[in-house]
Amino acid sequence: MKIYAAMASAALILAPPASAQDMSVFRTGPVFTDFGPHAPVEGIGEVPADTEFSVAFDVAEGAEDGKRNRAIESAARFINMHVAHGVPEENLRIEVVVHGKAVLDLLGPEGWAAHGKEGDNPSAAMIRQMLDHGVRFIVCGQSSAAQGVSEAELIAGTETALSAMTAFALLQQRGYTVNPF
Repeated sequence: MKIYAAMASAALILAPPASAQDMSVFRTGPVFTDFGPHAPVEGIGEVPADTEFSVAFDVAEGAEDGKRNRAIESAARFINMHVAHGVPEENLRIEVVVHGKAVLDLLGPEGWAAHGKEGDNPSAAMIRQMLDHGVRFIVCGQSSAAQGVSEAELIAGTETALSAMTAFALLQQRGYTVNPF
């Protein structure tokens, strides 16, 4: 029995991590060239050009120290991959509802410094580019209050709602689906 346990332990140690991924096929663009990587998928053809998406992304987890917020980048990936597969950019209505600790990833330079963070906000340039492309960022007012973030500290162009719950309810009434990642 001990030999089987030793073999199982050795197999676990030598096996590649389950989370190991081959990212070599992923590319950015065509909308965002510095972020939002996606992979081509063979055999599916293009998504019909008259396809329209109204999608709200739910972002609650903050970024890892020194990195961009991955959940926010998922919204950029959604845009890149669908435009790359034939959906006109103007047919994509994307809203990012930010709550919890992720509110800190929407801090502008003064707010970033005021909250004791060094350097530049790693997510700021990405968020600004997304705002320039019509992505709407809605900040949960309740989370802002809990994190001690004032509206003046946020990246220009973001909007504040009473709560994330309120924002999602209103977006769903307008026909948006909720993407939980």
